[in-house]
Amino acid sequence: MAKTTSSSSTEATASEARAIQRTTRQSPYKMRLVIDEIRGKNVNEALAYLKFSKKHAARQIEKTLASAVANAEHRAREAGSPLDVDRLYVKHAIVNEGPKLKRFTPAAMGRATPIQKRTSHVEIVVAEKEGR
Repeated sequence: MAKTTSSSSTEATASEARAIQRTTRQSPYKMRLVIDEIRGKNVNEALAYLKFSKKHAARQIEKTLASAVANAEHRAREAGSPLDVDRLYVKHAIVNEGPKLKRFTPAAMGRATPIQKRTSHVEIVVAEKEGR
């Protein structure tokens, strides 16, 4: 029996590019606070917001967004089509939970208390705005 595959909404099309950063050592909750601020914004506005944000998660997301922009430029260069970086916007930006690092710390009366060090997967898709 042949397998059929359908295109998912996260796959990048011709006018889109994406970047994924896996196992970032930051909890998904803290990362989502920052990623919610840039979703749907122009790439230049989003990079400016991330550059001056005090949150540690902003540095990781800034790297991923810069990578997505570079991927868009590279894809356009390979296709021989023009790309205006100023017209790019953050089309899709999510943070998923990565694997947890499980550790233990000493507790009273010889016991051990578990600690979960959470990690995140960041996925950003940028696309060029249609029209002017």
